[in-house]
Amino acid sequence: MAPGSALIPRLMDLSPGTEALRYCFALSSHPESVAGARSRAQARLARWRLNGDTCDAAVLIVSELVTNAVVHTASTRVVCELRCGDGRLRIAVQDQGGRPDGPRLYRRADGEHGRGLLLVESMALAWGSYDAGNHSGRVVWAELDGAERTC
Repeated sequence: MAPGSALIPRLMDLSPGTEALRYCFALSSHPESVAGARSRAQARLARWRLNGDTCDAAVLIVSELVTNAVVHTASTRVVCELRCGDGRLRIAVQDQGGRPDGPRLYRRADGEHGRGLLLVESMALAWGSYDAGNHSGRVVWAELDGAERTC
């Protein structure tokens, strides 16, 4: 990952009894990359053996957040991180810059635009965004509850 990325691994609690699974990948900011993001997320979540409903919701959220980063920012790359621990799955997508006020949630979607974050809001336990710092873009994140492993 590039220096200054908000998704660079932070110190994590590795004491006995704690487990956190993390996976991070970067893609070019092109419409074709959305399918690649879905595919990577689905493969990793299957490898982690998360329950099917959580996997399906997570793949859809990854698709929506990556699509927003590709369509609504001037990024050349998009970074996606999946983190599973304590019964929750956190999805974070970082772009390289876009609107100064962050992503917008449209309560009334037109025929082509505005449904992505409404869908994320309806599926996620929580979601939000923050400035990645050092003018390196924005991170949009969502959390899903019930990320229990089936193994």
